[in-house]
Amino acid sequence: MPFNSLHFWIVFPVIFIVYWLIPIKFKAVRKIWLVLVSYLLYMNWKPAFAMILLYVTAVTFWGALSFDKIKSKKKAMGWVLALLSLAPLVVFKYYNFLNDSLTTGLEHAGLHFALSGLNWAVPVGLSFFTFQAVGYLFDVYRGQYAAEKNFLDYVLFVSFFPQITSGPISKASEFLPQIKNPVPFSYAQGKEGLKLLLWGMFIKVVIADRLGIFVDSVYANFLAHNGTTLFTASLLYSIQIYCDFSGYSLLAIGLGKLLGFNLINNFRRPYFAVSVTDFWKRWHISLTRWLKDNIYIPLGGNRCSRARCYFNILMTFLVSGIWHGAAWTFILWGLMHGVILVVERALGASKYEGHNPLIKGVRIGLTFLIVSFAWIFFRCPDISTAISYIGGIFSSIGVPAVSEMGGAVILILFIALFILLFKDIREEFFPSKFRFVDSGVFRGFAYSALFCMIILFGVLDGGQFIYVSF
Repeated sequence: MPFNSLHFWIVFPVIFIVYWLIPIKFKAVRKIWLVLVSYLLYMNWKPAFAMILLYVTAVTFWGALSFDKIKSKKKAMGWVLALLSLAPLVVFKYYNFLNDSLTTGLEHAGLHFALSGLNWAVPVGLSFFTFQAVGYLFDVYRGQYAAEKNFLDYVLFVSFFPQITSGPISKASEFLPQIKNPVPFSYAQGKEGLKLLLWGMFIKVVIADRLGIFVDSVYANFLAHNGTTLFTASLLYSIQIYCDFSGYSLLAIGLGKLLGFNLINNFRRPYFAVSVTDFWKRWHISLTRWLKDNIYIPLGGNRCSRARCYFNILMTFLVSGIWHGAAWTFILWGLMHGVILVVERALGASKYEGHNPLIKGVRIGLTFLIVSFAWIFFRCPDISTAISYIGGIFSSIGVPAVSEMGGAVILILFIALFILLFKDIREEFFPSKFRFVDSGVFRGFAYSALFCMIILFGVLDGGQFIYVSF
């Protein structure tokens, strides 16, 4: 059930009230309530998907406990458990891609052989809850976290409804202690949660979904548009996917706070990054951390030869691309980022510690253009379409067809983007300036204005979040 749907906001007050009405001394009852709610909300997508969720939960829970019993064969057991845990992800998400790729490769070699494809949907949030559970398994394997012995606590850790469909991906050391030690209701934390919900909903339904209508229309019929329109749509897609995904993350974090939990912040103004390396320290932070802990460092990290370090970076971003989707476009997108990080490291350009605003501005702009270029492959259904789209950008110059959105929508988006830009610029560059925005009167006016914009101008159709499909 999407967080931007009316149905969810009818149900959530009940979830909230019942949870806080349960006395804190009955913490097991609170956990049961959250597990029940999490599974029911997840089953709203498709009831059968809950069996996959329960399977991954059970394998990683009992598998982690087995590490204490099987010392001599711990490595072999680790591989077996990892494969068993990842099996649903591989089968549901990658079987058809691997099958089609193999069939195509054999046909190019003059051989005609094909296995039957699987006609089923990918369970919602499969990549997210699988990585969270497998990350826990790896942490226990490496001795970084003791195996959890309370199955109810662990079930809630994997299935907690605010984060199950699109993250953030939590570490056991962060989240399980909060589950074990519930806190009383905090007015300050609840107030902060409401602020995050308001801002997350604003950038999702007013900015992302409004931009998405235009971006989708251009990408669906890009051959009919001039290069300027295609370039504009590619830049707007960068903003759309940022507002869509960060909007979801803010909603998840806000819901968590309303229930007394603190989830990791997933974004830190990524489009102000001074390099692509810096971008990945700001974008989807929980996934970047997971890849670093479970792919990059186990491969050797940077404590090895320069060539080996470069290889480790490429392999890490290959996994990132594969994680995002079962298509060659995602693989190429991941490798593109990996190659750029290698080049930045080789040139010593992965960070900028100077204070020249012009140089910093140029680096920020260049990084945004590079990331936006890579997003084209992320957005297009196949590589040939992406290449054609890029070719179209350089084919002709003309007036961008933003007028298709209508004058009123353009004005709304201009105001909304100005609000977003002002907020991010202030937080990034001038945190101690513009103190008037911190006054109670201004904030009250701002919150009211955001709420009105959501109601009056938001796309309130319960449209899906982009990253739910991953």
